[in-house]
Amino acid sequence: MPYSGFTFNEYSKMIQTPVSYTPVTLLAPCLPQSNKQGIGALAASRLLVHINPYPEMECGDLIELFWGDCYVASTLLTASDIGHTSVLHVPESFLRSGKVKTYYTVTKIGGEPMKSPCHKLWVKLETPGGHLVSPDGEENQGLAPVRFADASLCQGLTSKQFKKGVDIIIEPYLNMEVHDEITLRWGDLRMDLPALTEREVGQAITVHMPATLISEAEDDLHQEITYCVIDRVGNNSRWAPARSVKAFTGDSNIPDD
Repeated sequence: MPYSGFTFNEYSKMIQTPVSYTPVTLLAPCLPQSNKQGIGALAASRLLVHINPYPEMECGDLIELFWGDCYVASTLLTASDIGHTSVLHVPESFLRSGKVKTYYTVTKIGGEPMKSPCHKLWVKLETPGGHLVSPDGEENQGLAPVRFADASLCQGLTSKQFKKGVDIIIEPYLNMEVHDEITLRWGDLRMDLPALTEREVGQAITVHMPATLISEAEDDLHQEITYCVIDRVGNNSRWAPARSVKAFTGDSNIPDD
């Protein structure tokens, strides 16, 4: 009989039958550039997804990466890829602000695609205060300088402020969102504020600068006060334009109330 004992019809059925593979355990894709809860504007410009080695990795395996439910990239494994992490690039054009899931499939020769678990994350391409006019600048002109709850403080601190502290107001800014973290700077000293809540978004933030911190700072005729914002995915606003105030801790140099 031809074909090693099989009839022609039997042999045809055999070569047309899909190869059966034991399901492979796949890990979720990894994004080393993710910061805190997701991807920010800086990482988005060159976003890479890592796919860890998996059992029964073979030459000819096709790995396809999906962002949301859109195909974005693929690689066909060669001998040199076996046992190593596969790295695929996500084009920036696929990225949109919001929550997204990414996953990949592995298809062996003659087999069906096997889907990995999803990696869910946030994408936020808008920087607090808006994008910088100059990437090399230290200030973000989109952030308003701080102001004092007591307007008279612009003339300098009084003995009362050195004893009780000062209330400082941070105006609402562009792209203000829940989980933004604000750092207030008084001279060379910094104070981290709690992450913003939903109720605070779009509102002016009043911060009490304690007397102990004011006293700890060095005396200065032009003490600079400023702040910066880092959002949930690590976008950094840079510093707001500074507000200067006359601050002397010595009693002889402090104006009376």
